[in-house]
Amino acid sequence: MPSAYRLSLMAYGLVVATCGTDAFGAIDSTELAAARALFNQNDKSREAETAYEKIVAADPTCAEAQNYLAQLALRRDDAGQALAHAEKAAALAPDNADIQNTLGDAYGRSAQKAGIFSQLGLAKKSLAAYQRAVALEPANVDYHQDLFEYYRAAPGIAGGGADKALAEAATIKQLDPRRGHLAFGTLYAADKKFDQALAEFDGVLKTAPEDYAALYQVGKLAAQSGQFLDRGLVALHRCLDLAPPAAPDTPSRAAAQWRIGNIFEKKNDLVAARAAYEAALRLDPKLTQAAEALKKLK
Repeated sequence: MPSAYRLSLMAYGLVVATCGTDAFGAIDSTELAAARALFNQNDKSREAETAYEKIVAADPTCAEAQNYLAQLALRRDDAGQALAHAEKAAALAPDNADIQNTLGDAYGRSAQKAGIFSQLGLAKKSLAAYQRAVALEPANVDYHQDLFEYYRAAPGIAGGGADKALAEAATIKQLDPRRGHLAFGTLYAADKKFDQALAEFDGVLKTAPEDYAALYQVGKLAAQSGQFLDRGLVALHRCLDLAPPAAPDTPSRAAAQWRIGNIFEKKNDLVAARAAYEAALRLDPKLTQAAEALKKLK
């Protein structure tokens, strides 16, 4: 899903504006604006899809509509449809960075669902698309963030690697210090360099003490490491009082409750852990991590 920054650009039609004409004439700009407005509301995905399908029916060469149909397919985890629309969009507008980034997402999701013999090829196509998006718009932090996540998660044979992720984190930090601190913090946490990870998250909290993402990461670090437990509880409880930002992949308040349960387990307070897991499931009955953790306590 696009970041809040990308959504604001979409609202003004600044991300993709590549719709042509056909026998029915040019696509009415009001149709595109209405479709974008629906797209920007997560609870209007079905309506947005209908609007963009109508536009594509009138003009199959509308790259914007193909791109957003791909992103809507990703929202519902339909990798096949996402890739079909993203490839059409990329063929129509090969030099559009946002479309390339969507294509990277679609190839990546397809790789996750593919058989073992297809995974590597799809993963490499995902990497190539992310790299092209960055090359087209090198100042766009969102595209660097997706490339960072790829390098962090993918094995070396697919072009991933810690050294590449570190280099990308450094670029992100130059462009956006806050997000750079978070990127370095996640890398240090994965390497079990917990003090260094905490220092990076504190780099955010020093200037923005109520930054939801940084607070959550402090709590997650405590839950995973068994260190800074009281500090982690304070951070996660503060998350419960804050509204999670609209940025993609932001952990929910239910996830914060689940992490609180993790910390109470580390403190051997199983009663409190159970209460936290139950609270997480009340907030999100589909949070499988909390359900599994609760089952293990019984």
